[in-house]
Amino acid sequence: MATTPSKDQVQGEGDYNAGRRYDKASREFAESGKVEPAARDAAPDDAREAEDMERAEAEGKSHAKGEDPLLDQRRKPGA
Repeated sequence: MATTPSKDQVQGEGDYNAGRRYDKASREFAESGKVEPAARDAAPDDAREAEDMERAEAEGKSHAKGEDPLLDQRRKPGA
């Protein structure tokens, strides 16, 4: 007989342990001093690569359904 997982063992979008691990790793990286070097490494090496990156970004955005309108409401002061 299958057992029901506890609240902390929910999987999928509600995988709380994975969320906590991601948050911790993100915070540690942000505080590590490695963000600026990583950003420089990710920057395009030349104008052609920059154009390729912009073209790829535009292609990806063309498939997007757009931002959730509620996100804009949450960004406003006092919301």
